[in-house]
Amino acid sequence: MANKTKPNILFIMSDDHAAHAMSCYDSKINQTPNLDRIADEGMRFDNCFCTNSICAPSRAAILTGQYNHVNGVKTLGDGIDGRKPNVQKVLKDNDYQTAIVGKWHLGHGGEHDPTGFDYWNVLPDQGDYHDPKMIEMGKEKQYKGYVTDLITDISLDWLQNRSADQPFMLMCHHKAPHRPWEPDDKHAQLYEDIEIPEPETFHDDYANRSNAAKEATMRVDRDLFKTDLKMDPPENLSPAELKSWKYQRYIKDYLRVVASIDDNVGRLLDYLEEEGLAENTIVMYTSDQGFFLGDHGWYDKRFMYEESLRMPYIVRYPRAVEPGSVTDNMALNVDFAETFLDYAGIDIPDDMQGTSLRPVLEGRTPDDWQTSVYYRYWEHLSDPHKVGAHYGVRTERYKLIYYYGQALGASNTLDETRTPEWELFDLQEDPYELNNVYDDPNYADTVTILKEELHRLKEKVGDEACD
Repeated sequence: MANKTKPNILFIMSDDHAAHAMSCYDSKINQTPNLDRIADEGMRFDNCFCTNSICAPSRAAILTGQYNHVNGVKTLGDGIDGRKPNVQKVLKDNDYQTAIVGKWHLGHGGEHDPTGFDYWNVLPDQGDYHDPKMIEMGKEKQYKGYVTDLITDISLDWLQNRSADQPFMLMCHHKAPHRPWEPDDKHAQLYEDIEIPEPETFHDDYANRSNAAKEATMRVDRDLFKTDLKMDPPENLSPAELKSWKYQRYIKDYLRVVASIDDNVGRLLDYLEEEGLAENTIVMYTSDQGFFLGDHGWYDKRFMYEESLRMPYIVRYPRAVEPGSVTDNMALNVDFAETFLDYAGIDIPDDMQGTSLRPVLEGRTPDDWQTSVYYRYWEHLSDPHKVGAHYGVRTERYKLIYYYGQALGASNTLDETRTPEWELFDLQEDPYELNNVYDDPNYADTVTILKEELHRLKEKVGDEACD
């Protein structure tokens, strides 16, 4: 007999799926009907942010409920220490069946393998889109097919064969839509005869901004590889025409692999309904961070700018979450683990640094709810995108960013010094973050207040970043 007191948890995460590529977030370029089902039947978070916009660190934050300087995964060069506590171990110790299928990206072998899971079957490193190898409980297996379909197939197999007498927590982690955006045959011609609109900041020239923005090598017109574009460009295009051509090649393949995710999310939702599990299952969909979809002329992530910082986060739980609800309350990826445990009726360990989102999901905003968030990107000038290390604070109106110009011993960094720089954006007056007002005398008091808040948050989370 199925457990009716503790909810099941289905956590679905994609890789590099920007919120503005989901129609439930009013995307101008995409339709995601199955993801919209989660939002329509649950809650959409409009201000969910990552604490470090890069794959491995975000995944570690979600598993541990800790910032990266605490869990030890600061960069892509750091593997997680599976000997330490994580949310899955706590759930497993409290009668939950636990599994992870798909992208892991936190190291392999020994202490880096997934721990706390009754079952795990994960891609090595980034994995392949077509005919991928996967590592099932420590043994490598070769699969035939498309990775998004396969991850869903394996997830469904595990759900069908689990014990019906225990609640479950399944993490279904898709590789897509990570670069190089290789669609399956079903979606290969999607958008073929459609011109995808270019974003408002597509022709950003990085004037009045940090040198870090100018130095980054992730521009659509200059830095995409042939493996990204899949073919040589037509001859005799002007620079502007070539940039637009590359954007169309990039964004259409990106949206095609997202379409496969959406289809497969639908398969999981249908299974829950067919098996009578939907009412007692919390379904969460997110991405490990945001992504630039031509915004600022870029692809990739890493920066603290909105398109990279913001995560999609939609949650359905019929027993507690009002259908079609939307919240502006701030949420972080370090809050997810605490939310799992809160709904499971399990005490949250003292070493977790986030806050359960349960009251927000149930329509209650505590008086002391967070109105500012701390961010830190550690990979100073790492290849291939060469984004300078930085940290900062985002409040409801402002964003203050400090590019501190040093590697500070972090792995996967370039040991070159840059002159420190500050950026301040008034998100109310400048939502696209084109005008750095740090040196504007009219914002002098704001700078002082934000620096005080930045230092307060640094002290609160225990990050001894350089000043």
